[in-house]
Amino acid sequence: MLHQWHGTIDLIRRALAEDEAAADATSGLLPAGMRGTAIMLAKQNGVIAGVEVGLAVFREVDLDVAWFASLDDGTRVEAGQHIVTIKGRLASILRAERTALNFVQRMSGIATATRAYVDEIAGTNAALIDTRKTLPGLRLLDKYSVRMGGGRNHRMSLADGVLIKDNHIAAAATIRETIADLVARARATAPHTVRIEVECDTLEQVRQSVEADADIVMLDNMSIEIMREAVSMCAGRVLTEASGGVTLAAVRTIAETGVDFVSAGAITHSVQALDISLDVTPDGAGA
Repeated sequence: MLHQWHGTIDLIRRALAEDEAAADATSGLLPAGMRGTAIMLAKQNGVIAGVEVGLAVFREVDLDVAWFASLDDGTRVEAGQHIVTIKGRLASILRAERTALNFVQRMSGIATATRAYVDEIAGTNAALIDTRKTLPGLRLLDKYSVRMGGGRNHRMSLADGVLIKDNHIAAAATIRETIADLVARARATAPHTVRIEVECDTLEQVRQSVEADADIVMLDNMSIEIMREAVSMCAGRVLTEASGGVTLAAVRTIAETGVDFVSAGAITHSVQALDISLDVTPDGAGA
């Protein structure tokens, strides 16, 4: 999996350097050859993500560490359930422990939050998608975690699609350009594989975007009643995305308007890490 993520190993190395794992003033007190077993344990229910990232952290510290996964990414986990077992030199395990847990806990927290939203809109036409509201440097991991929770990814970067937002529209208006002008120029210059989306605050903007042949209309912070009307205007012509103020409590009602996508920034920008611990036992303990 890590081969898909450009820069992930560098990210892991920076995280270990930040923690000064190689200069751990405490784990160095243990005999160099002391070995043991560690169990990564879920302390609450959720969805697991980041197993291979955690493994990469331990292996970056010590290639001799062995790792046995009980659960794959995307799997639901219950409190008390084992996620992985790690075997190796205890000093190495302890040096890598916090960095590995930081990654797995955050990624599992995103997957867990995403699954809650996905479950809430089950049976509707809508798919849950993420946003670019990710932690700087962790976007690929954050968005991978969304997929493990059953969600889908919006743009990975600004280069992945044309999204004409309110600030673009306002800036263009100062030179007397309209939504239709912006869409036409995007259509003429963007690769044919790139979709064109327009953020709309009003039904008039929706009408203009549909007539301009945009691919997707973002219905931004609209009331449920206005959103239903906008969906009706777009039906069969333009895909629709609901955005803004999407909470777990509101997402079902939003999805039931008939939108194609619901984007939720909260699943990445306000994630609560899944509570996971690492319990270590030296070899021969209790024998």
